[in-house]
Amino acid sequence: MDCVSPILDVATRLWDCTAKRVVYIRELEKNLNSLERLTKELSNLRTDVMAEVEREEKEEVPQRRRKNEVGGWLSAVQAMEEQVEEILQNGRQEIQQKCLGTCPKNCRSRYRLGKTVTEKINAVTELTDKGHFDVVTDRLPRAPVDERPMGKTVGLDLMFEKVRRCLEDEQVRSIGLYGIGGAGKTTLLKKINNEYFGRSNDFDVVIWVVVSKSISIEKIQEVILKKLTIPEHNWKSSTKEEKAAEIFKLLKAKNFVILLDDMWERLDLLEVGIPDLSDQTKSRVVLLTTRSERVCDEMEVHKRMRVECLTPDEAFSLFCDKVGENILNSHPDIKRLAKIVVEECEGLPLALVVIGRSMASRKTPREWEQALQVLKSYPAEFSGMGDHVFPILKFSYDHLDNHTIKSCFLYCSIFPEDSIIENEELIDLWIGEGFVNKFADVHKARNQGDGIIRSLKLACLLEGDVSESTCKMHDVIRDMALWLSCESGEEKHKSFVLKHVELIEAYEIVKWKEAQRISLWHSNINEGLSLSPRFLNLQTLILRNSNMKSLPIGFFQSMPVIRVLDLSDNRNLVELPLEICRLESLEYLNLTGTSIKRMPIELKNLTKLRCLMLDHVVALEVIPSNVISCLPNLQMFRMLHALDIVEYDEVGVLQELECLEYLSWISITLLTVPAVQIYLTSLMLQKCVRDLCLMTCPGLKVVELPLSTLQTLTVLRFEYCNDLERVKINMGLSRGHISNSNFHNLVKVFIMGCRFLNLTWLIYAPSLEFLSVRASWEMEEIIGSDEYGDSEIDQQNLSIFSRLVTLQLEDLPNLKSIYKRALPFPSLKEINVGGCPNLRKLPLNSNNATNTLKEIAGHPTWWEQLEWEDDNLKRICTPYFKKRY
Repeated sequence: MDCVSPILDVATRLWDCTAKRVVYIRELEKNLNSLERLTKELSNLRTDVMAEVEREEKEEVPQRRRKNEVGGWLSAVQAMEEQVEEILQNGRQEIQQKCLGTCPKNCRSRYRLGKTVTEKINAVTELTDKGHFDVVTDRLPRAPVDERPMGKTVGLDLMFEKVRRCLEDEQVRSIGLYGIGGAGKTTLLKKINNEYFGRSNDFDVVIWVVVSKSISIEKIQEVILKKLTIPEHNWKSSTKEEKAAEIFKLLKAKNFVILLDDMWERLDLLEVGIPDLSDQTKSRVVLLTTRSERVCDEMEVHKRMRVECLTPDEAFSLFCDKVGENILNSHPDIKRLAKIVVEECEGLPLALVVIGRSMASRKTPREWEQALQVLKSYPAEFSGMGDHVFPILKFSYDHLDNHTIKSCFLYCSIFPEDSIIENEELIDLWIGEGFVNKFADVHKARNQGDGIIRSLKLACLLEGDVSESTCKMHDVIRDMALWLSCESGEEKHKSFVLKHVELIEAYEIVKWKEAQRISLWHSNINEGLSLSPRFLNLQTLILRNSNMKSLPIGFFQSMPVIRVLDLSDNRNLVELPLEICRLESLEYLNLTGTSIKRMPIELKNLTKLRCLMLDHVVALEVIPSNVISCLPNLQMFRMLHALDIVEYDEVGVLQELECLEYLSWISITLLTVPAVQIYLTSLMLQKCVRDLCLMTCPGLKVVELPLSTLQTLTVLRFEYCNDLERVKINMGLSRGHISNSNFHNLVKVFIMGCRFLNLTWLIYAPSLEFLSVRASWEMEEIIGSDEYGDSEIDQQNLSIFSRLVTLQLEDLPNLKSIYKRALPFPSLKEINVGGCPNLRKLPLNSNNATNTLKEIAGHPTWWEQLEWEDDNLKRICTPYFKKRY
């Protein structure tokens, strides 16, 4: 038995081996079918996986790449399919070559084939099992900078270079680009993104965020997290605070740039998760664009830059690019007309692009002339303006804080295009219209008006530095304002503004009969007023500088509800129509710069009148007594430089003004000593007089100004007071309290034609911004060393001229000194000197000359004779010098 067991074991093994070989041979056809079926299933699976891979790889954001495991599997499947195809072909041939129809010709070959088929079945099954992937692609790490689509740019190179220099300054970590809507701020930001950050290796990531009008912290966080390639499922359900913590953790270790486009209000960077920019070990920059300079203030940017409109040459280049050279060169007149069209756009890229594209379809001079006429007269009807340009600009208007500021902005459009608007003149009209605190103190209303102008300048809806006393409205912004106030919404056709109209036709006046406001400037109005309709809704009529001599009888009777009437600068108007005195609703009457000779007694009927302007009415001969005192609601009275009054009781007018309960603003010229004495002894007049001019005043040798009671004075003028020798300050209080009782509202002082006048008392005017001294022949110094000089300055720690912006010195042949030592002048921008041959030294030094100074103007001979503290001071000041002849 011991011999039998090994034999049986060998026999069993031989049988098993033989049986398997028999199965390979016998089951070949069946296995081939199984292999073909399983391979087909594998192919279908490969097609599904490949489709999913291709779909995810084609997504632009975030970019993805197939996983290595998936790529290897797809390659293995493709190889397997090729191998199986070859096996299936061999198997079909083998099956067809059976001996006698049932037995294989070559058992060894069939065996090997059957074994291979069985192995491939197992391999195909294994590949199929591996092909069920949960994730087929990985998110690619994003490039540090995403290039932004941008076309050809015009006029941005200089601004780009300024920004580049700031970015290379390690002390500048935040930059604000602000400017009017459509000026090219976003285009400039794209240029910086592509051409500066796109070529820089200093930053790990540059993140572009469009903030827009309503800030959403969550949306900003979403943009940042996607840029940082954080899988969405990791943060989608997180709170705002959790997202901020994640962003903070990721950015804290990076050199990053955040580009915030189109900001309208302050964004709390820390709330988003953006780390502090002041980390000196990292390069971190925030660059933002906004239409409001105020946003730059609120974001505390290190450097702000205004994106200005294009220069005339740049504007024409951009316009030509949009129109096409073939159109411009098709006729000589078209290029000439193109320049006029470009002027209408006033350098605003948005308008140039839109109008340029529209003009590209106009091929004859006639078509260009017609289009230009529409653009000038009815810009909203020009193709692209009303449906594209104005709505974009309107976003700035919509974002103004309240209805009052919006009304004041729209009202600015009554001024002619390209006109420089005096802030004071504009605010007076706002007061007359009742836009600013109608029943308040006029001084408070003026302060409110100043704040509104500041807001409009910061919003780039008015042009000009916030510290300037003038403003300007860009032509396209003005057209947008007219579109809003005259041609859209509920106020459609309620206002009409004409400019430089040579002749007003009667038919034009008839079509204005529904208007609420009519403003005509520089027009020849007389010929068209003979057939005037009834203006039943008219509330405001402005006829400035309109060559008006007289008005037809009954003209003003057709305006039963008019409240504001401005007839200023009509030099040919010599008589005030009595019809005006019957306008019971009239609240504002401006006769400045007219040649009216008599104020009618009937003026007392205007009991609702709040504002009366008589400045520069130089031909005025008569002001009847008891007229002014019969205007119980008068709040503002202006009568500066009315020189030739004959039947004028100056003292009587002052006494009548004293009787008016609501009067809070007086601008007046006093011509006699009794009138000056009335003023200096009347607390009411001292409280109300804001702009005071003492002119001639024969016999007036000394003026003693009570310091404690003249705190409301804003403008003070001395003109041709040849007898005046001195201005004294009545301290009233002990010297220890002077700083609390000085002329803190006095901002402008004018001295002209006074034989001798010492100005040392100006040390008590800490808010002085403008000083003009002219034709004072004997003046030797501006600030002297008398009893109110050096000792007072030192004892009270008074800062002389700390807010002075402009200093004008003209025709002062004996002037030797402004002040004996250098002054800080932290606000000084402009020094104008002429006819001052003995003024050899300016009160400047190397430390204060570069603060804000922009211009030193004078004759070259005077400049060459100046004595300098040192060569460095001369070197600093020389670039600011402008020649005057």
